[in-house]
Amino acid sequence: MTAKIKPSKGAPYARILGVGGYRPSRVVPNEEILQHIDSSDEWIRSRSGIATRHWAGPEETVAEMSLAAAGKAIADAGINADQIGAVIISTVSHFKQTPSIATEIAHRLGAGRPAAFDISAACAGFVYGLTIGKGLIVEGSAEYALVIGVERLSDMTDLTDRSTAFLFGDGAGAVVLGPSDVPEIGPTIWGSEGDKADVISQTVPWDRFKIGDLDQLPLGEDGRLKFPALRQEGQTVFRWAVYEMAKVAQEALDAAGVTADELDVFIPHQANMRIIDAMIKALKLPEHVAVARDIETTGNTSAASIPLAMERLLATGQAKSGDTALVIGFGAGLVFAAAVVTLP
Repeated sequence: MTAKIKPSKGAPYARILGVGGYRPSRVVPNEEILQHIDSSDEWIRSRSGIATRHWAGPEETVAEMSLAAAGKAIADAGINADQIGAVIISTVSHFKQTPSIATEIAHRLGAGRPAAFDISAACAGFVYGLTIGKGLIVEGSAEYALVIGVERLSDMTDLTDRSTAFLFGDGAGAVVLGPSDVPEIGPTIWGSEGDKADVISQTVPWDRFKIGDLDQLPLGEDGRLKFPALRQEGQTVFRWAVYEMAKVAQEALDAAGVTADELDVFIPHQANMRIIDAMIKALKLPEHVAVARDIETTGNTSAASIPLAMERLLATGQAKSGDTALVIGFGAGLVFAAAVVTLP
């Protein structure tokens, strides 16, 4: 006789209950970057929109930044840490392959015994985590889920690479997801284009550090080994983001049944100010839509950029609770993910 599996008893829908962020205390202006590359403040601002970025100190680890952001999100959500049933962390800059940093975060938060795991989806990672967390709540595997995007990209920045030295920053952003009786996180439009995997990548794979492979590692001008860094084909990334990601963003609006005129807030991955401006134009967003431009003072923080930008919009009053927001992340892989959400 075939056994009958009981149906899951999850919530009808999920929503964002709280948001929190952490930016390292050290602010790095363009002038400091210019000590290492032949460029100018004007060029950096015109090409990327970045004036400053935050870089973590030795004590501001991936774990410590995650805990700070998570604590704020949990308090904002009005729940206790021991109510969290899943901890999902998106990062590409936690350098210990195993165990996941999520297990440490769950323990130190006092979350009990939740599901805890890391994901690697680069700059789309936060929306990937949001989608997974939503699924767990609706499926019934967790009542509340904590999603964190965290990066220490200063560790992976080649300060001599003129095309990337000015781009990256550090920080952590977190949201708490919980049950909802009405739809507050729309369908996710996500995917990948693996034929473009080399467009954004790590310069040296970790296995090159095995004994016997040292002669294959890059050396700096001082003759010392160069740590793996991020590299990208800037023009290719720019064209892809502008032309393809605007289409994905529109698909997310359509899937949620929301028009550009009904949108209150646009929170794209903070990759480049010119990309953001081009997407606004392509989507024909009206002037009343508040647009996240956190990149100017925070830089590109990959998986952390969307929740950090979300927190800043709410904290400054540019966005308010209940607003309808379009979020979209895109980056190395190449991967992408977009969804319409209600702000907490």
